Amino acid sequence: MEYAKIVAVTGLPGLFELVSSKSDGAIVRSLEDKSTKFVSSRIHNFSHLESIEVYTVRDNVNLVDIFTAMDSSGEKMPDEKDNAAVKKYFEKVYPDLDFDRVYSSDMKKMVKWFGVLKSNNIEIKLREAAPEEELVEEAVAVEEKAAVKEEKPKAAKKEKEVAGDEEKKEAAPKKKAAPKAKKEEGDAGEEKKEAAPKKKAAPKAKKEEGDAEEAPAKKKAAPKKDAKK
Repeated sequence: MEYAKIVAVTGLPGLFELVSSKSDGAIVRSLEDKSTKFVSSRIHNFSHLESIEVYTVRDNVNLVDIFTAMDSSGEKMPDEKDNAAVKKYFEKVYPDLDFDRVYSSDMKKMVKWFGVLKSNNIEIKLREAAPEEELVEEAVAVEEKAAVKEEKPKAAKKEKEVAGDEEKKEAAPKKKAAPKAKKEEGDAGEEKKEAAPKKKAAPKAKKEEGDAEEAPAKKKAAPKKDAKK
């Protein structure tokens, strides 16, 4: 039985081995009576012993450090129901414990849990990551970095393409303006058509010229009057 699989369940006394997890709870086995049951996560909370930390006058320490000190101290285990005896025990075993924030109920739990672990011959130590797992994590990190580097140039290309599309869209109206020029030419053609009747006025000018030619003929008749005198 591994220490990493040992959990404490709120509302239930003792310690349990985590058999399997489910979306709405977990199946656990009691380390005291070996009974197996389902515990709902809607009613209870689960705490892995390896994730529990204890207050000290310095930095917090893992619960494993307290259990290790208890195991190597050689001190007789106190009666877990005697608050004064429990406190004196921890003052000798782990004097750096912050007794202002670690209550008597917490110390009683540690004494009881330590006894249960020892009776089940569970080695008290934290789980260590395998070297292969560390290498896999490093490889994944390298792949993620490479993916990020590849995504940046792609994003730049997309920005350029978008910019190019916008420039084309802006340039497009200039090309569409050409038909308007044709319309203007058409309008100019209509003006020319309107101006065309002015050419028809030319025959009138010919009539005037004809009249001008007839005028000298009348003047030539004057000498005939002088002949009568």
